[in-house]
Amino acid sequence: MVEREVVTGPRRPQRRARRPATSDIDEQTRLGDVYLRGLMRTQLRLGLAVGLSTLGLLAALPVVFALAPGTATPTLAGIPVPWWLLGIGAYPLLAGAAWLYVRQSERVEREFTDLVDRR
Repeated sequence: MVEREVVTGPRRPQRRARRPATSDIDEQTRLGDVYLRGLMRTQLRLGLAVGLSTLGLLAALPVVFALAPGTATPTLAGIPVPWWLLGIGAYPLLAGAAWLYVRQSERVEREFTDLVDRR
């Protein structure tokens, strides 16, 4: 009686286990450093964009009132409209800018996590 033998094909070298990208970040390798710098650069760009846009809008109000004196004369409840806009109207603008920043920052972090997990 002849013994059967199964032929499967030539031997292949074993694949190297993939290291998760989080280990590059944890071990502070050059690749991990590149990942973190990219994330920090994106967060900085986002912060500057939101901050400068908000500051620009707030700084534009006094300029408008100075260039068009007729806009500074109306009053509401005895208080000039520019004071209402600068004193009370600035808070919804700041809250909206903060909400936008947090939302976009979370999106950037989610994309970073997806990038790291895919690798």
